[in-house]
Amino acid sequence: MPLRQEHGNGDMDPEGVYQTTTEPIRGSRACCRLGYLSAFRSKLKVLQVVLSFVAFILEEIVYSCMNCHALYFFEFVSCSAFLLTTFLLIILTTSLEIKLNRISWPTVDFVYTALIALFFLIASIVFAALNDGTAVEKASVAFGFLATIAFTVDVVLHYKQEGLPWKKKEDKPAESKKVPENVKGETEPLNEPGNPTV
Repeated sequence: MPLRQEHGNGDMDPEGVYQTTTEPIRGSRACCRLGYLSAFRSKLKVLQVVLSFVAFILEEIVYSCMNCHALYFFEFVSCSAFLLTTFLLIILTTSLEIKLNRISWPTVDFVYTALIALFFLIASIVFAALNDGTAVEKASVAFGFLATIAFTVDVVLHYKQEGLPWKKKEDKPAESKKVPENVKGETEPLNEPGNPTV
């Protein structure tokens, strides 16, 4: 009985001989994480990017200032919030989060969002107190406070849904050390005096 199939021209059938022995990882080639994109927090991050960008653009339109230090501080915070939140959003909504798995992205997300919310609040308060009272400055301050609210809501939702990310990491080693009762027999040595070898 022949062990291989042959075509009419005498060539071997590559599909019959060479077949895949492993199953490909599902979703490994997907560039977007649709589950995260559909979540409310991802939409909130898009809102943070938009509000930070508008606050930065409005601040850039201001052509003169009496207390420029407050303006420059607000400029730095709003520009940093826009760029870094955009970068973080790209990481969390693509496969880069899986490829860069040595970094704890939930911890980065939580700490970064909390810090930006705090700095945006300080910058908005300082700029509101030390601006020249023009309509553009007031609009910029308003968008700064709106961005602060968006970042704060994100932090609160993150805490309510997932808790503190670094506490989860501390609990995992303790759970992994527990050996299930049905596995305890497998940890015994094979060549004990009472266990004859086959």
